[in-house]
Amino acid sequence: MKEFICTVCPRGCRLKVDEVTLNVTGNSCPKGTEYGKNEATNPLRILTSTVLIEGAIHRRLPVRTDKPIPKDKLFDCMKTIHTYKEKSPVKAGQILIKDLAGTGANLITSREM
Repeated sequence: MKEFICTVCPRGCRLKVDEVTLNVTGNSCPKGTEYGKNEATNPLRILTSTVLIEGAIHRRLPVRTDKPIPKDKLFDCMKTIHTYKEKSPVKAGQILIKDLAGTGANLITSREM
């Protein structure tokens, strides 16, 4: 039995998910059922970080993935991001790295700089 706190709505229900049957209990709404099943089988996260930028007013540029990526790929993605450098100027939403670490998600800028 796995336990999660649902983050879909502000209630923060304490979910319990049976790993064999994927039966979800503790949810107050149907969204909690879907969230619990996804967390137990294939947890996904939006990755947020920063990269080095040259020629800008700040030294680091905030970035994020354009869609959720598998939780077990986060460290592989961070290894790639850690070595990446960009040059100013950049636009908000600009793609820096396509298909980040084979996840199918793009690394995009979070602001102009």
